[in-house]
Amino acid sequence: MISALNRLVDLVEEHIAEQVAEHLAEDLDVRGLAGELGTTEYHLRRMFSSLAGMPLSEYARRRRMTVAAADVVRGEDGLLGIAVRYGYGSAEAFGRAFRAVHGAGPGDVRRDGGPLRTQPRLRFHLTVEGSTPMDTRIADRPAFRLAGHAARVPLIHQGVNPHIRRHIAALPQEEHLRLKALGDTEPGGLLQVCDDLDPDGTEGSELTYLHGVAVSRDTPVPGDLDAIEVPAGEWAVFRTAGPYPQTLQTAWAATATEWFPSNPWRLRPGPWIVAVLERADDFTTATCELWLPVEPA
Repeated sequence: MISALNRLVDLVEEHIAEQVAEHLAEDLDVRGLAGELGTTEYHLRRMFSSLAGMPLSEYARRRRMTVAAADVVRGEDGLLGIAVRYGYGSAEAFGRAFRAVHGAGPGDVRRDGGPLRTQPRLRFHLTVEGSTPMDTRIADRPAFRLAGHAARVPLIHQGVNPHIRRHIAALPQEEHLRLKALGDTEPGGLLQVCDDLDPDGTEGSELTYLHGVAVSRDTPVPGDLDAIEVPAGEWAVFRTAGPYPQTLQTAWAATATEWFPSNPWRLRPGPWIVAVLERADDFTTATCELWLPVEPA
């Protein structure tokens, strides 16, 4: 996986060079590269964003504007010509992208020589410390359903998501008890489900959050509940215990930095599920299971 990510970084540089040479506007062929490397576009994008701390699209934009800044500062060509060279249809569109990266428009930078915010070229390395064992198992599950109350919320990587908190708080206590009684299969207990995630894991992108339970395919779902159909497949299950949600979020990050690079599995599309097994009354600590859909790499 590390070599695949570094090849992806090389592809970004090659694509920028092709844009400059041939005035190309099309996107990176990430799917084609993933096929060549024996992985999937979904897994490659998820691992890139988790390890780089930014979506692939954002990294490519920053690198393109870093290279373009040199042409702007040199002043040998007009701004429209530079815009076209880097795949933009107008000087205005190029100016917006340039300002978003550098904090100043290309005209100001050409006049003043700055400010410029350079995005260095990334290089991924695997550091194996082995100081934090991960309690993991692989579960092969038949098809099942997730039933509960769903809402569209923005993705927030760190801390408690206030949108999810409000969604759960709006449910009366008797509804939690009804959901618990409905669940009849693994993952057990009340579940926190994230579905329809942006493959790049972009902060602020929308996802479907469902507060509910897992039921077998034959279990009727009440009409007032939302349902997500989950096909048969394998799951990597990570068990965590400690301060909530910090311990869970740390484990979530460690799956990308430690577990996936060291194990013959990759992510597949599907919901990400957190099962809360035990918790303190004030929810400051909890024992959880993080279920991630996987397939052999």
